[in-house]
Amino acid sequence: MGDKQEFPDPQAPPRGRGLLMLGAIGLLAGLTALFSAAGPDRGSTAYRVDEAGNAQVVVARDRSGHYVAEGAINGIPVTFLVDTGATDVAISEALARELGLELGPQITVMTAAGPVPARMTRFDEVSVGPLRISNVRGTVTRSAMDEVLLGMSFLRHFRLTQQGNELLIETGS
Repeated sequence: MGDKQEFPDPQAPPRGRGLLMLGAIGLLAGLTALFSAAGPDRGSTAYRVDEAGNAQVVVARDRSGHYVAEGAINGIPVTFLVDTGATDVAISEALARELGLELGPQITVMTAAGPVPARMTRFDEVSVGPLRISNVRGTVTRSAMDEVLLGMSFLRHFRLTQQGNELLIETGS
């Protein structure tokens, strides 16, 4: 009975926990660096004026392949998803209420998910950086989308050029 048995100190941290924490921190740091190097999360937008005086907006493609730009509708900041396949600038009912918009007749619009009921409206002004258009036709849908679709009712007033991973939207002919 001379064998002495040792029990761990309940106050001492378990062995290996420090290495496990260090490994987890290293993994998180590595993943952060990887995703940061992979490209912009939401794309980026630059504004400039060319030598001829044309206002330009350069929108970088985001990781999901979309062109996303910050802008405003009637002075309220919104995030636009540039959609050349959309006929109008399209917003949710929640944003229409926030903007205090008057809703017009009900229509049916075709979306990627099929036909959806919508209401017609007009925006006093739509802007993306220095690009501004007044009296823009819009569509209000029941969807819960976070972004506003920046459709052709705004884009048709500008020249669009895709260059690599950038979309150039500019004034001029």
